[in-house]
Amino acid sequence: MYTSHYGLADSPFSIAPDPRYLFMSQQHREALAHLMYSIRGEGGFVLLTGEVGAGKTTLCRCFLEQLPPHCDVAFVINPKLTVPELLATLCEELQIALPAEHGNKACIDLINKHLLAAHAQGRTTLLIIDEAQNLSDEVLEQVRLLTNLETHECKLLHIILLGQPELRDKLTRPELRQLSQRIVARYHLGPLQRDEIAPYIQHRLSVAGSHLDLFPPAVMRQLFACTGGVPRKLNVLCDRALLGSYAQGKPRVDRATVRQAAREVFNSSPIRPWHKLALASGALLSTVAVAAVLFYGAQPAGQRSPPPAAAGRTTAPLTPAPAQPATTATAPRPAAVLTRLPAPLPAADLAQAAAYRTLLGQWRIPAPVSDEAGACQQAELFGARCLNGSGDLDTLRRLNLPSVLQLQQPDGQPQYLALLAWEGEHARVLIGEQPHLLTRQALAQAWNGRYTALWQPPPHYQQPLAPGSRSLAVAWLRQQLGQLPEAGGKTLAASYDVGLSTLVRQFQLQHELPGDGIAGPLTLIRLAQAGNSDSPRLSATTPIRKE
Repeated sequence: MYTSHYGLADSPFSIAPDPRYLFMSQQHREALAHLMYSIRGEGGFVLLTGEVGAGKTTLCRCFLEQLPPHCDVAFVINPKLTVPELLATLCEELQIALPAEHGNKACIDLINKHLLAAHAQGRTTLLIIDEAQNLSDEVLEQVRLLTNLETHECKLLHIILLGQPELRDKLTRPELRQLSQRIVARYHLGPLQRDEIAPYIQHRLSVAGSHLDLFPPAVMRQLFACTGGVPRKLNVLCDRALLGSYAQGKPRVDRATVRQAAREVFNSSPIRPWHKLALASGALLSTVAVAAVLFYGAQPAGQRSPPPAAAGRTTAPLTPAPAQPATTATAPRPAAVLTRLPAPLPAADLAQAAAYRTLLGQWRIPAPVSDEAGACQQAELFGARCLNGSGDLDTLRRLNLPSVLQLQQPDGQPQYLALLAWEGEHARVLIGEQPHLLTRQALAQAWNGRYTALWQPPPHYQQPLAPGSRSLAVAWLRQQLGQLPEAGGKTLAASYDVGLSTLVRQFQLQHELPGDGIAGPLTLIRLAQAGNSDSPRLSATTPIRKE
């Protein structure tokens, strides 16, 4: 749809494994060298693994195009085969005629005869099995036995196994140790590095016939944060971002378009969408209502959002699944309650990275981060913000949000932990990769008072809301207060008047907040928690002091 608009000969970010578009990063060059070794060595297995979407299949297609004329290739793309099916597939790929009635022995004899004839003619026979992690143990053993077809000098069959990381783990099992010992070269293909994102995108655009600056440097960090550098994810996100820019008439992709595209293609917007505002009639309020529909048309995780071209259509608000801690859901439970920090503590940089990844995980936000700055930037991509503050344990109890706490150390060096929950008088924390239960006294003694939490601001929120403010954020504030019994169902409006200030002050006093009538982050967080039970919390309920 957008190709002609941007002067492209075809789609530059198709997920089809077209070797023309293969970007040869340092990793891809090394992986290709390992594949080429498979036909130059004396035989055995070559193992190439990588995460889903890392580019294994595309790399393999590039490798096939570079094979010399004397190579014969059997390519198995469906590994969920029985032993007879595998042998029959190999015969079919090598154009070996099989009799009507044949067993495994007949197939192997014919394969051996074919391989000997090919070797006598100076030809090399190569078997490639894609998605090899799906091979059964029985089939893997048969594949190993095929390498027994050999002469005195070399193996007659060269084998390449392509698979996901599970294949590496599978081959470490004792029952497959004979096969593992025959692997002569191994390589694991990882994601692109941050500084490779821009060359990767420009390479694909150039192959597609464009040298325009369609993805400015300002969005590169954002693309990396959303995809982790996985090529297939990059392709999907860039394709949707270009479509969105085309639909909006933009000459190139900007950060807002990437953010919306990420929400659509990954279905991973972790923040609960605000309900559509039921604003009263009137010119101003009608404008606000339309803005709310356009701004909050994106659907929550698990639902597909409409493409940008359909942004004018409205959709009914949906309720997302309850937010679950993504990082700690499967973590082992602490064995005992500690009255002091465990020793020794992990390195500070490792503890910091683990703490912020855990914090993002509580909100279902992808977490390719290592520090606070990266975590806050990543959170903004998904509609959340960092809240930095200081206080005591009562402050954290009132805040009632998972947080990263800075610890005070005798040597003055920083240290970090993630506070995940209150369990009675104990705090469930994560230090490095290890969960622990600390007494509140132990946490209070170790903590220096500084914390970082995540929260979701209301629509169009820029600064604390006070009398005289007029925005969509004020309309949301009125709506949330109108849902509470004590608010008396006041008419919604987008202006912050004296009546709204009174309602805010009453709410603040009931929730142990300073009663200044100004809706800042702490007030908005408590208000959202009062009307939304799905957001991450330290405890299911927080005691509220009544007047």
